[in-house]
Amino acid sequence: MTTLDDLRALGLFEARAPRYTSYPPANHFSSAVGPETTAGWIKAIPSGARVSLYLHIPYCRRLCWFCACRTQGTSTDRPLVPYLAQLLSELALVGAQLRPDLVISQIHLGGGTPTLFNPAMLRQLGAALRAFRPMADDLQFSVEIDPTELDQPRIDALSEIGMTRASIGVQDFDPEVQEAIGRKQSFELTREVVDMLRGVGITSLNMDILYGLPYQTKARMADSVAKVLSLNPDRVALYGYAHVPWMAKRQVMIPADALPSPEERLELFDVSRQMFLGGGFREIGIDHYARATDTLALADDQGRLRRNFQGYTDDTSDVLIGLGASAISRYPQGYAQNQTISSRYATAIAKGSLATERGYAMLDEDQLRAAMIESLMCSFTLDLPAIAARFDLPVEAIRERTASLRQRFSGQIADSGDMIRLTQSSRLIARLAAQELDSFQMPQGRHSRAM
Repeated sequence: MTTLDDLRALGLFEARAPRYTSYPPANHFSSAVGPETTAGWIKAIPSGARVSLYLHIPYCRRLCWFCACRTQGTSTDRPLVPYLAQLLSELALVGAQLRPDLVISQIHLGGGTPTLFNPAMLRQLGAALRAFRPMADDLQFSVEIDPTELDQPRIDALSEIGMTRASIGVQDFDPEVQEAIGRKQSFELTREVVDMLRGVGITSLNMDILYGLPYQTKARMADSVAKVLSLNPDRVALYGYAHVPWMAKRQVMIPADALPSPEERLELFDVSRQMFLGGGFREIGIDHYARATDTLALADDQGRLRRNFQGYTDDTSDVLIGLGASAISRYPQGYAQNQTISSRYATAIAKGSLATERGYAMLDEDQLRAAMIESLMCSFTLDLPAIAARFDLPVEAIRERTASLRQRFSGQIADSGDMIRLTQSSRLIARLAAQELDSFQMPQGRHSRAM
């Protein structure tokens, strides 16, 4: 069994590592990928393919200090109307280059705060999405929700346009913690929103909660988790707060001296984990928990679990098209990210051009390592013969690429020669293990703590 001293020896408490929601991580994207490259990738999507859409709404009524997402504050609805028009224009630009017989399998509205759109705007967006391409019979349509920016008319509109899953940001219910991160949100309001969502037939409810926030203690963490459990979500994302003020300037508002130590973060994670397991949830990957009937748990059972920019997913589409400022698309050939500054995004769309600012065109070696890292992050295993067959390589070539992993984590893995499996503290060390498969040099200090 891996002890606290073992984890220290592995460098867990000092290490920084990517979250590996993509490979390579987005900090390796460059301007070598532009609108012309993206257009070529879009046109190459084969007939009959299943395609997923991600729409990024970057506006928030309040800017939570903990957040590192690409967002901007607005006290009025004034910028929302032109932004919706830009989204619809981009949708048309992409649609003009796509084959007509594609099927949309998943839609995700993220942000930012998508529920800043009023009911009429939501219905307008929904109509455009339905006209874009046919929807799959098993379409999943998820929406990120801030309970402080939601009411019954918006919920009704979201239900009408096809929302099947609501994802509610909780983070923490303790008032002192909320004050420290700039996000006041009462349990009572959250419960009211949950009741309204269930009332319109939403059967899939996700909640996000964070550990590692300022002033969190085991008792406060346990109280917040207990409140989450009382709301009976279908899945939960338990994320470690990433304090990266050099990347997310608003995080300078977070009192750094009140942040828990890495060892204390481990305690917060462990108390939460035990409560979710005791509450009838299954562990999924490194940071998700799901009911046995949830589609994420079913995907895990069937070996279909994937990892993308939204975290863990059961989306098996090879193509994820990102729309909106800063949105990232994933194609079989690589990644493309839109202009991150809203005004530049708007200018590109107004000119009738795709808004790609940067990206990464993957080489065969990148594809191989991406597949290995995703397998390790999703199932904590590497099936070397299966990987070798997929990439038409000898098994020995895969063994060579795992030598560093096997050496560093010899006490935490089972290694049969053909199968490598993390066996000890797998959810804690998966990012470090994946880093041993990463051929890119990590810029010092660019990533969040591995614990």
